[in-house]
Amino acid sequence: MTEYATDVLVVGGGPAATWAALKAAEAGARVVLADKGYCGTSGATAAGGTGVWYVPPEPAAREAAMASREGLGGYLADRRWMARVLDETYDRMNELATHGRYPFPTGPDGQPLRGGLQGPEYMRRMRIRIRRAGVRVLDHSPVTELLTGADGVVAGAAGYRRQLHESYRVRAGAVVLATGGCAFLSGALGTNTNTGDGALFAAEAGAELSGMEFSNAYGIAPEGTSVTKTAFYSFATFYQEDGSVLEGAASQGGRSVIARELLTGARVYARLDRADEPARAAMRLAQPNFFLTFDRLGIDPFTDRFAVTLLAEGTVRGTGGIRITGDDCATGVPGLYAAGDAATREEICGGFTGGGSHNAAWAISSGSWAGRGAAGYARSLGSARTASRPVFGAGGTGLRPTGSAAGAPEHREAVALVQREVLPYDKNYLRRGEVLAASLRTLDAAWSQLRGGLHGEGADLVRARQAAAMTAHARWMYAAALARSESRGMAKRLDHPDQDPAQHHRILVGGLDRVWTRPAARAGVAA
Repeated sequence: MTEYATDVLVVGGGPAATWAALKAAEAGARVVLADKGYCGTSGATAAGGTGVWYVPPEPAAREAAMASREGLGGYLADRRWMARVLDETYDRMNELATHGRYPFPTGPDGQPLRGGLQGPEYMRRMRIRIRRAGVRVLDHSPVTELLTGADGVVAGAAGYRRQLHESYRVRAGAVVLATGGCAFLSGALGTNTNTGDGALFAAEAGAELSGMEFSNAYGIAPEGTSVTKTAFYSFATFYQEDGSVLEGAASQGGRSVIARELLTGARVYARLDRADEPARAAMRLAQPNFFLTFDRLGIDPFTDRFAVTLLAEGTVRGTGGIRITGDDCATGVPGLYAAGDAATREEICGGFTGGGSHNAAWAISSGSWAGRGAAGYARSLGSARTASRPVFGAGGTGLRPTGSAAGAPEHREAVALVQREVLPYDKNYLRRGEVLAASLRTLDAAWSQLRGGLHGEGADLVRARQAAAMTAHARWMYAAALARSESRGMAKRLDHPDQDPAQHHRILVGGLDRVWTRPAARAGVAA
């Protein structure tokens, strides 16, 4: 067991994690960052390009930006948080240009265009920046549990270093969870590290979650591939197998039509035939990785029809996650902070979000706030107390079984079971109460079995904990979806197709062996 001591531990390696590490270090804290993969290349952002919710501080532009998605999100967003994110994102993107020397393109008028980022270059520069700031980076070092003191205060984390084949512990004054959301190993681009680990760690420490019903996000991808960059499908026409247009199918507002057609066993085809020549050229510059698959297959997506599918993206593109209880992204558990997709994004999106834009802005802003908040909290404790206090592992399922391993499913079986209940369109996307309830009963039974006997050592412990996190995530999702007996934001219910004014509230969810839900009134929710 290798031991480390630091002021702030950041768990994750994407944009939220690197911004948290950078701002904690700039606040004077000693910082360790532990990434499941290689920081700078792991996660959804590093795999492609992303838009950013970057809006100049002009009142009319800011008002339009805040109003644009309130209705889509079911009016559950908070204008105060929207304004904070717009301010923070504007400052941090400008900082990325000046201090990070990010090569933003310029428009015809010579002004820089800062509304988008190329993920590989962005994350390469963020890794350089945190290393120069003195952050100690532990690559290929997935965390497996949080550590707490006898008083329940978070005091670090334990994990496993894959390449060194050794366990490790980090004693810390504060921890930032920036582990991303959960895509259930669906194969969507860049999401194989996104198995919901941070939400499990937080719940084991006593944190609550919010917005978990907003988790039925599916991205369009060419059949047999992983690229779920869906913005360009706004230029697509969708076709049935016989070549006729699939009426009602669309990237926005028409994916359910695609899902229903795929459920019949038929294939669905697309062609980006609504893009003119200038748009085609701009698209290739904006998202080169979108076209890489087509080029390798010898397909011209603008003139050739190609088969498409839908891949689940869960809370990576959905809005639910760990509940935030303070402006510094505290979680309500002393010493624990959350940022990025691991945290609920309801504050700025309510019950709906797309890919990029708001997601990227939230990662930048929440990461910056969480890093500063964690640094301040650790400073209030003092390094001597951080290093000397007794600590205990908070982890449960997959780590400390309550019964015998005999007859318990192993991690591969557990993952396969969760995927059978979460990935199918007719269970998670086209939701009905009786189907959700049946899946939840199956998942509850599976959790009981895993709690009793799932266990692993070394790399298998990491996989066991991932299986536990995915199972917990699915249970929270479906419990919250059943509690919202209406259609609001992206949480659509076929058996409750209308929006219910009496349910204009957020839904909190938590618990491990027994999952609970309750409505939460929020001050400042947009009317």
